[in-house]
Order: sequence, then C-alpha cells, then structure tokens
Amino acid sequence: MSTTTTVIVVAVVVLLLIAVVAVALASRRKTHRRHQAAEVRAEAGTHADSIRSSREELAVAESRADMARAEAERAEREAAEARRGFDQDRALQEDRLREADALDPDVDHRADGYDPGTGRHRTA
Repeated sequence: MSTTTTVIVVAVVVLLLIAVVAVALASRRKTHRRHQAAEVRAEAGTHADSIRSSREELAVAESRADMARAEAERAEREAAEARRGFDQDRALQEDRLREADALDPDVDHRADGYDPGTGRHRTA
C-alpha cells in the first residue's frame, strides 16, 4: 500500500468515525429532548387541579357579574321610572303655580324672568 492510499483510508476511517459520533450525538440529543418534553408535560399535568379550580372560580365570578348586571339594570329601570314620576309631579306643581299666578292680579306672569309661584321676576 502506498502512502497516498494509507492517507485516504485513514481519512475515510476518520470521516466515518466523525459521522458515527455525530449520529450518536444527534440520537442522544433527541433522547434528551424527549426526556425534557416528558418532564415539561408532567409538570404541566400537575397544574390540572389549579386550572380546574380557576375555571370554577371564573364561572362563579361570571355568574355573580351577570347577577350584578341584572340587578343594576333593574335598579336603573326603577330610577328612570322614579325620575319620570318626579318630573311629572314637578311639572304638575309648576302648572298649578302658573295657574295661580295667572289668577293673581298682583303677579305679572307674562314678564321676562317670571318665576312661577314666587310672585316675582327672576333676575339674570
């Protein structure tokens, strides 16, 4: 065998060893990553109870919020109804005061700044 042939054979053997080592390292890396993935999955699995509890808390909180919204809407309707009643009562009172002022000869109910029920004019 010549020196060139020996160098080529040694080079091929070295390349084969490098390839074998690279494949072994890649296989080892894959195995290690699989193990890491299994650990992460197991850790994630331990949070299942926490997630279930959080989901239940969310459902309760959403239910309370729905009830509070319904109560607020009911209260708003009652307030609007009370506001309408108040406005009607106030308008009725003002109508009666205007009627009285129109009858009273001492009140100028047509003057600028007329203030119903006071018998006088408003000042600006």
